Amino acid sequence: MEMTVPYAGDLDPAQTYRLLSDDPAAVLVDVRTRAEWSYVGGPDLATLGKPVLQVEWVGFPGAVRNDGFLDELAAAGVAKDVPVVFLCRSGVRSVAAAEAATEAGYARAYNVLQGFEGNPDGDGHRGTTSGWKVAGLPWRQS
Repeated sequence: MEMTVPYAGDLDPAQTYRLLSDDPAAVLVDVRTRAEWSYVGGPDLATLGKPVLQVEWVGFPGAVRNDGFLDELAAAGVAKDVPVVFLCRSGVRSVAAAEAATEAGYARAYNVLQGFEGNPDGDGHRGTTSGWKVAGLPWRQS
């Protein structure tokens, strides 16, 4: 039995990159925290001629939900009829962001399965088993 999700769907990192490559209107929104963007790094879409929008789902420190999340999406010029793909560390916050965006009228909100760093390995380390980085997709670290 296939489960349905309350947003447009889930994409693995390779499917996400393909969508961003094939659809000039598609947008990637990294919903991690400023600390994660600064210290862990993030996707790089420069070869596609696109920015990665950075809009925190929760703030750091404190993990308090960003009540201005939808307003920040709108202020960044994200149209409600284009594909919007949400990415976080492991694919949990991005599900919540995709659900909220869908409820707000974004008809094509997607979640990136595995996120940027993926699930922890046997030693509890992320970034070694799955996710955007492990898929060999472009990224950069400051």
